[in-house]
Order: sequence, then C-alpha cells, then structure tokens
Amino acid sequence: MPFQLRNLQEYREAYQKSIDSSESFWAEIASEFVWEKKWDKVLEYDFQIADTKWFIGGKVNITVNCLDRHLDSKGDQVALLWEPNEPGNESRSYTYTQLFEEVCRVANGLKSIGVTKGDRICFYMPMVPELALGILACARIGAIHNVVFAGFSAQALSDRIKDSGCRVILCADYNSRGPKMSALKMIVDEAIAMDCKSVEKVIVLRNTGGGVSWINDRDLWWEELVKD
Repeated sequence: MPFQLRNLQEYREAYQKSIDSSESFWAEIASEFVWEKKWDKVLEYDFQIADTKWFIGGKVNITVNCLDRHLDSKGDQVALLWEPNEPGNESRSYTYTQLFEEVCRVANGLKSIGVTKGDRICFYMPMVPELALGILACARIGAIHNVVFAGFSAQALSDRIKDSGCRVILCADYNSRGPKMSALKMIVDEAIAMDCKSVEKVIVLRNTGGGVSWINDRDLWWEELVKD
C-alpha cells in the first residue's frame, strides 16, 4: 500500500482494510521500515485493563528510519527547513546527509559526557534547528527526552526536572520573541537551585550571544560538546 494516498478512493480502501484486517494492515505498513529485529507478534491487547502492545519482540531505532534509510536515495534533498521567527534573519536548511551527520555529532557529544540508554534529558530551548537535532540524538542513543516549553517559569521547569529525574539539560542563552528576550540559562540556573539534585550537566546553545552566568564543572557550550 502506498504511504501517500492519492485520492479519496485509495483512502476509503485503506481505511476499510485497517478495520477489517487491522493486524495485517499495520504489518504491511511496518514492513516498509528498517527493523533491527522483526516483531514476533503484531498486536496484543486487553481493553479491560487498558493494556495494548504493538509489534511485540521487535527492535527499531526511529532515527534510522528518519535518516539513514534515505541517505542513498535522498541524501542531497532537503530534510529540514527552518524559518526564523524574526523577519530579516536567514533561514537554515539541512539535507538528509547533513541532518544525519549533525544528529550523529550531537549523539556522540552526549555519549561523551556519559549519556546512555534510559537516561532522561530535558530540553528548555527556543524553536531552533538544534532542538530537533538534540531530540533525534536522544532517540538515536535511547535516551528519554523531556521537552519543556521555553516560556515556563523556573518553578515549572524545576518540577518537570525532578519528576523525570533528568541528568542533563539542554538550553540556550536567550530566546528572542519580537522585542522580548527570555533569559533561558538564568531560568535553568534558578530551576536547578530548587533542589534539582539529579542534574549533572547543562548544555548551552549560543542563540543570541548574550552574557550568561557559568558553573565550570557543570556547564558546557553546545559547540564544545559537538566539536570533536
């Protein structure tokens, strides 16, 4: 079945198949992806206790399917196009090859500071390409990412850090929204001071270049994380 349904008739046929033969329908969809290990069973569920499992026994890395499998056929095509919030600022684009390389660079940078599968990582960043790079890098490692809106207060951020036991926070120096500048690094510092004992590292992106406070053994610039 094509991923892109080209007309209403194709949609109706696909929908009906998904109702009449849901397991074979989703098995056909899933077979288009790259699996480290194919599933043993498509679906197992118990609605009485709200317990549903899909593709039991299967192993997959979502970033391989987002990036790696497209490199040979679409490596030079644009995979990510970012438009800035401020008029007059330049847009940024990444081909599949460039995006793959940048994601691997961030993933290896996170691994170099001890991030491993199952670790919790908190993002408190503007809507910049590096946010997408970081999220994909976490998925590549197997780390669990927690995205916190970069407009929440220090208290709200602190609560979310403690709830998930985050080891690493990725933030930016500032976030500019029109005439307003939010001091994200300062808010992160305030949040950590509210008894966030799990935090070991803070990675800071130079988004505006404004001055920030610094703790040498804990804080690290984004470009230093990925340079090697």
